[in-house]
Amino acid sequence: MLNGLWLGFFVVAAVAALARWLLGGDPAVFGAMVESLFAMAKLSVEVMVVLFGTLTLWLGLLRIAEQAGLVNLLGRLLGPLFARLMPEVPRGHPALGLITMNFAANGLGLDNAATPIGLKAMRALQELNPIPTMASNAQILFLVLNTSSLTLLPVSIFMYRVQQGAEDPTLVFLPILLATSASTLAGLLAVALVQRLRLRDPVVLAYLVPGALLLGGFMALLAGLSVTALGALSSLLGNLTLFGLILLFLLVGAARRVPVYESFIDGAKEGFDVAKNLLPYLVAMLCAIGVLRASGALDFGLDGVRWLIEALGWDTRFIDALPTALMKPFSGSAARAMLIETMQNFGVDSFPALLAATVQGSTETTFYVLAVYFGAVGIQRARHAVGCALVADLAGILAAIAVCYWFFG
Repeated sequence: MLNGLWLGFFVVAAVAALARWLLGGDPAVFGAMVESLFAMAKLSVEVMVVLFGTLTLWLGLLRIAEQAGLVNLLGRLLGPLFARLMPEVPRGHPALGLITMNFAANGLGLDNAATPIGLKAMRALQELNPIPTMASNAQILFLVLNTSSLTLLPVSIFMYRVQQGAEDPTLVFLPILLATSASTLAGLLAVALVQRLRLRDPVVLAYLVPGALLLGGFMALLAGLSVTALGALSSLLGNLTLFGLILLFLLVGAARRVPVYESFIDGAKEGFDVAKNLLPYLVAMLCAIGVLRASGALDFGLDGVRWLIEALGWDTRFIDALPTALMKPFSGSAARAMLIETMQNFGVDSFPALLAATVQGSTETTFYVLAVYFGAVGIQRARHAVGCALVADLAGILAAIAVCYWFFG
């Protein structure tokens, strides 16, 4: 999929450039495309400088959290809920523990831990699958909730905003939290509708109702605030949450006699390796998108959408963030590159950049997750997994647009 997507960027850029030269009389477009290649390659290295430091710091702290047992604790807290949502999985089956640990790791931003745990959970569910080539109900629910990606602490988004010079990197904390909550809820409801899950089960309600009431009350409180106050509150809560979790990791680790310094160093070494391995992917995608922008192809497509939105009498500022939204279901690296390019082109605190950051944090890469998780166990028939996952994606994108207009005017 990525091969075709990446090649497609260059082919579309070439066609657009030829049209600008032959039909528009603009031969300078080819020089702009070549210049963009080198500019994006340089930008990739600049992004990596911050990425090295941030991932090294964060993965060092997260290693302390893992060894302190915080991920396992969250897994035990969520266990009864997933036992009801996946009735075909026997109580006490190892898959339930792995599933809850996967979601706990995702919520804390432990991406490096979440993926291997998630693959183990999918294999455990496959052992219970009566038709090995067709996804079971439990596997579909697990995958859809993974693609909806409920993330409580979007550190990577903060990191990219830091690199692009944002004065307040956590400004998008609350918008992302609200958008990702909408995405997860839509994914759960879509699967529950198709699979006829009993969401009225007392245990399920005991988890969902307090969360829904808390979120609803919080949104009611936010509704009375001005745009300036919303931005200030998002910044305050983002910074408090980030530093509070760091302090929690350290204090709980120390209380449980975890060698916090040694654990931090071990995790930090892993963070360095992770950041180093990301550079080739970042260069590839940023250069392809830079050429696409310089050729005029991206602007041409967005102008068409903008014309349609203007004809309907709607505000068009959200259109410049659509490339990130359109790329997210297909490729995380392409969406990440689109986000960075939007920040570069419009400014890190512009409305399109803030919206692109919120979209980036609201959902996961649907088709990549589907390919990896189902491919690892030989699933060939996904049944309703793709449809439900795309419902979650759409809900996340629409919620991100609505929330950003609410917060940022």
